[in-house]
Parts: sequence; C-alpha cells; structure tokens
Amino acid sequence: MDFYKQIETEVLLRNNSPVADFEDLSPTNFYHIIYDNYSENSPVHFQKNISNNTLDQVSLFRVAEDFIKIIEREKFIKLTPLGALPRKVIVELYDKKYIYDYVIESGITKLMREQDCISILSMRLVTEIAGITKKANGKLTLTKKGTTFLKQENRQDFFRLFFSTFADKFNWGFNDGYPQKPIGQFGWTFTIYLLGKFGKDYQLDSFYSKKYLTALPDLLKHFTQESYSSVENQFERCYSVRTFDRFLIWFGLVELKDKQENIIIQGKNIKATETLKSVFNIDI
Repeated sequence: MDFYKQIETEVLLRNNSPVADFEDLSPTNFYHIIYDNYSENSPVHFQKNISNNTLDQVSLFRVAEDFIKIIEREKFIKLTPLGALPRKVIVELYDKKYIYDYVIESGITKLMREQDCISILSMRLVTEIAGITKKANGKLTLTKKGTTFLKQENRQDFFRLFFSTFADKFNWGFNDGYPQKPIGQFGWTFTIYLLGKFGKDYQLDSFYSKKYLTALPDLLKHFTQESYSSVENQFERCYSVRTFDRFLIWFGLVELKDKQENIIIQGKNIKATETLKSVFNIDI
C-alpha cells in the first residue's frame, strides 16, 4: 500500500469509527444526523410510511388539521387588529384537548387570546411559514397548497411538511426569553437518536441535555454566568423547555411521568412513546 492510500484508509477508518461523545456514532453518521437528517444516510429519518393511527397520536398535527378545516368551513378567519386568531377559534381548537396546557387547565391563566396558548400560536405561525395559510387584508386563508391537505390521501405529506417546518424553519426561541440561538433545535435529530437509545425507561430531562451538550459543547458559549444560575444550568433549562415542553411533547413523541411536571422547566421524567418509532426510523 502506498503512502497516500494508507492515509486515505486511516481517514476513512477514523471517520467511520464510534466516538464516545457522539454516543458511539461515527463522525460520518453524526454529520448525517445533523445535516442530512431526512435522507436514508442518516441514522434518524422519517419512516417511509406513517400510518393514520400513528398520525392520530401526533397532538400538534391534529390541531393543525382541525385548524385548516375551520378555515375551509369559514372561508377565511378574520384576524384581530394585532394579527392574531380570534378567541372563538382558539377556544374551539383547545377544546379538542389534543394539547394539555397545565397553566390553562389549572386555572392560572384563562384562555382569552392567542398568546395564552403558546402551542396554538406556534401552530398558526408554522402553517404560515410552510405556505399552508396566508395573511392578507386582515384575513387568514388557505393557499392552494393548503387546500390539497384537506384530502385524506395527502395526510402524510401534510404531516411531513408541518413537522419539518416546525423543526427546521420555525424559530424555537420565539417562545422563550433564552438566547436567540438554536439550542435544542440545532441537531434535534440527535435528541431523537438519544430517545431511541435510552427512551424505553423514564429519564430526567437533564440526562438528555448533558448528552446533547457533550456532543455539541460549543453551544454553551451562548450563555453568560448569572448570580442565580451557572451557564450549565441555564443551558439545561433552555434545552429542556424547547426540546421537551414545546416540541416533543406537543408532537406526542415523548410522555411525562406526571402531567403536572409540564409546569416545571427542569426535573421532568421523560419517556419515549411508541409514536416516536412509528414516525422515525432510528438506527441504534
């Protein structure tokens, strides 16, 4: 073997050898899981076929489905002067009980406006970003693309577009006061991989945040030391609320040991649902 062939072989072996910080993924697989997560080269990608029974378990998607049906029924939704959904639409969607909101259920907050239910607000923004709905002259209507998703046979395509738009294009930081950096959102498929590997049993949210940070340590630099909290603790809280409270729980991919834990930013006991592996092919 000549010198250049030897170097090429060593590089190939290194790139395809397991790395402890990546939970035994090779650098090549880790690259695909971060940057190529919708292709079959990635250890995590969508299942080729996702059944209607599975989609029925995806909470926020069910809200989106009912949302476009309301627009079809009403022809359009007249928005408030601030461009938000009117209360009657918010109440109709929330009353389906697809999403559990502890603050609303406990009576701490009354459902009076769109901002009172972050999940519904996020859903509405995602449908706009995805080109499913559009705003004009104070009204919200379905686009031509949006009307195609009213058909049952296009349900899986609707889900894939809605999910990928939420995961990749909607700014998760919109819903909180943490740094406007993609903590949790960048490399979200690595969290899916971790859940596939460890999610059979309940684990604390900090279990996942530590593994995520070990693989992506540069993300810690976006936090500064505060008198009340270390940078590591701030990172864990940010990762937890964005990844679990306002993503995976909304999509029915994880469950909490106790629903009331949803009011706690940290210290949640998380377990993967059967829906996770019905939506994603996870190669452990």
